[in-house]
Amino acid sequence: MEKISSLKLAEILGCSYTGNPCEINQISTDSRKISPQTLFIALKGERFDAHDFVADVIAGGCPLAVVEHPIKDVPTENLLIVDDTLQAYGKIGAYNRSLFKGKVIGLTGSSGKTTTKEEIAFLLAKFAKTYATTGNHNNAVGVPQSLCEIDMSAEYAVIEMGMSSKGEISYLTNLVRPDIAVVTNVYPMHIEFFDNYEGIAYAKAEIFEGLKTGGTAIINEDTDFADVLEKQARLHTSNILKFGKNTHPTDNFTTQESGEHFLYNAWCALTVIQALGLDVEKAAGYIKDFGALDGRGKHHHLRLPNGGAYTLIDDSYSGQPEAMKLAIISLDKTKTNGRKIVVLGKMAELGNTSKEQHQNIGKVLADTDIDIVIGVCPEMKDMLAQLPNSKQQYYFENKDGVAEFLLNKLLQNNDTVLIKGARYSSKMYQVTEELLKQGIEK
Repeated sequence: MEKISSLKLAEILGCSYTGNPCEINQISTDSRKISPQTLFIALKGERFDAHDFVADVIAGGCPLAVVEHPIKDVPTENLLIVDDTLQAYGKIGAYNRSLFKGKVIGLTGSSGKTTTKEEIAFLLAKFAKTYATTGNHNNAVGVPQSLCEIDMSAEYAVIEMGMSSKGEISYLTNLVRPDIAVVTNVYPMHIEFFDNYEGIAYAKAEIFEGLKTGGTAIINEDTDFADVLEKQARLHTSNILKFGKNTHPTDNFTTQESGEHFLYNAWCALTVIQALGLDVEKAAGYIKDFGALDGRGKHHHLRLPNGGAYTLIDDSYSGQPEAMKLAIISLDKTKTNGRKIVVLGKMAELGNTSKEQHQNIGKVLADTDIDIVIGVCPEMKDMLAQLPNSKQQYYFENKDGVAEFLLNKLLQNNDTVLIKGARYSSKMYQVTEELLKQGIEK
């Protein structure tokens, strides 16, 4: 981040500072990552309180810490005392963003936002130096971190924002202050935290609240509640661009992976290029070089223990219902020389719609030519119950033993297997990790 004085920090945070002036050029929330010019922010979580480490951090050479109360054995001149350290982190991130001279693209969406963020950054980098959120650091901690770490020499910054409830995007977008605000799609993700599906659209549309004057809103015109997104966008800007099957900058490109969702990611990225006045046709020519990310649809061609090989589609990062349907449909449409297999873990945060949503996945599968279905976790029994007897099916209580079963009892030469499920609830990513560890890329 840009150098900032301790006096300026106190001004930004609205607190007093009694120590000798010093300069900060790095922010850390990790007590293991400090230097003589680091500001340590003592965040509190459900299972930790970084205030416990402040004394050690200061003793180790860190000059200054943001805390919510005095710390025993730490001089007050080493402390900036605030009401809420998480809010303080946001204020510092917002200040650092205000110093950035380039264009900021902020995006959110129910599914695919990290991949789309990476694709936008990939294309922008063909035109000028570009900074982007690392991984999926898109929450109230990750966004301030991203803003503090912006490369000030870049011309573009792409910042991802996530949410699970109303008001979260509103807070984040007012830190980010995007020149371009993007909503990739609206799906019934985190539905247990909302009264209805439409409420998710309004929550996603909060991103437009932070648009800078004269900014541009970009909307997926084919997503559910696109009308809500447009209505909310018009409250903040008259500059609205749409992408979708009938409205996109160009058809002149190919994607590395098959599937409609990869087309939408590309259309979204190209619309950002269009909004910035860059060469859309040139950008389209690079899309073929952008591959799926780990855990988000990446294809691996692996050898089997006893000879032969199979294709693993690693889509194990999340298990949102609409994304699961798209992944299934994409596999169904894929031409292969072997069997098609899906290994699906439970979907999470669906509230009282959970049973119905799992049943709906089963109904989608029932109408495909997918040969074998493996359900993991009790919720997937509702999915399996929708399948015809002609479709081979297996059930596992949890992820334990799934990889071993696949490798030693089920998989055959030329098979294609899709793995997908709620990351932390079903832990399907651990099945993928085991398969990758035991397999050798062809």
